[in-house]
Amino acid sequence: MTLAEELTWRGFVNQTTLPDIADINEPRTFYWGVDPSADSMTIGNLAPAMMIRHFMQHGHKAILLVGGATGMIGDPDGKKQERNLKALDEIAKNKQAIAQQYETIFAGQQFDIVDNYDWFKDMNYLDFLREVGKHVSMTSMLDRDFVQNRIGEGGEGISYAEFSYSLIQGYDFLHLFREKGATLQVAGADQWGNSISGVQLIRRLESSEAHVFTAPLVVNKQTGVKFGKSEGGAIWLNPEKTSPYKFYQFWLNTDDETAVDLIKIYTLLDKDMVQEIIANHQQNPGARLLQKTLAREVTELVHGRERRESVEKVTGLLFGSLNIEELSSDDLDELANEIPVCVPGDITEVLVTSGLASSNGEARRLIASGAVSLNGSKISEPVRVEAPSLVKKGKNGFVLVR
Repeated sequence: MTLAEELTWRGFVNQTTLPDIADINEPRTFYWGVDPSADSMTIGNLAPAMMIRHFMQHGHKAILLVGGATGMIGDPDGKKQERNLKALDEIAKNKQAIAQQYETIFAGQQFDIVDNYDWFKDMNYLDFLREVGKHVSMTSMLDRDFVQNRIGEGGEGISYAEFSYSLIQGYDFLHLFREKGATLQVAGADQWGNSISGVQLIRRLESSEAHVFTAPLVVNKQTGVKFGKSEGGAIWLNPEKTSPYKFYQFWLNTDDETAVDLIKIYTLLDKDMVQEIIANHQQNPGARLLQKTLAREVTELVHGRERRESVEKVTGLLFGSLNIEELSSDDLDELANEIPVCVPGDITEVLVTSGLASSNGEARRLIASGAVSLNGSKISEPVRVEAPSLVKKGKNGFVLVR
């Protein structure tokens, strides 16, 4: 399968300046960048990253940019209000975190990591105006949708710094063209306008051809919300911000329609395997093979095999038939991060201490009604709970006894 065919069936094709999408099959040097606006990427960033894996596997040379310079300004596209500037030490910390995530996501692949701060730190203002500003039309910049939204009636306005963001990104492309031979920028759909700035600079200043290839933004079809860090309930790649268990559960709880799209975007499974999984899921949707495969593949890619196996065990204990004796100490640590933990004692004390019951009387009523189970078995009268044990109230109330 050619790269163009691969990207098309996976749903990665949005806009491109290439005359024919088949032109993407010819290996070239490309770049993709992430601004250090946070100390982690989200699954919104992971989508184009997965697309880039296919570029790499088809012989394209990758340059991965950490936006130390652009991160000092902040991309205004899609934002209704002016961003708050990040402190320089925070940007430095975030850059290091993003670079480490590049190493994880693209493990086993060849790529260069660059920081645009390195070529902007010594450029003075007059040089930038002569080198870049003189060759960019104000008319085209003012026509950008996000600019019109910010300066139009009811808009919040826009600073000169944010207005100039696309010039900075455009110069990135020009610099990487000159220094590393980059002739393609790969980006998400929301970066189309910024990316075109670089194409225009290369054509005007170098009389050379350069192109942009963008992927659609991933959107939950049920909610219409995009997967990004500025949206509520963002799913982060950093395990300190979104635990591996919650990360796994996100994919596991995806609806069928969305999961069909996501397994193509977020996994490296080939077309035959994906089609077989979808067909099996349609025959037996209750088994949730589609969601389980999606959750397994993405969690292992981001968090590694050991953490993926651990959260699968935790999930099997909480919602399946797995016995607590089958969990290791590390597995129990994973579980302890997600549910209340109590010391051994009488079951009524455990229920009250954990907050699953408001009083000893309520705890006894829950037990008598059959609403409480201990290690998978319902109990009808108070008992002592030893460690390790899992106490469950109803379908979604849990407490770990250690």
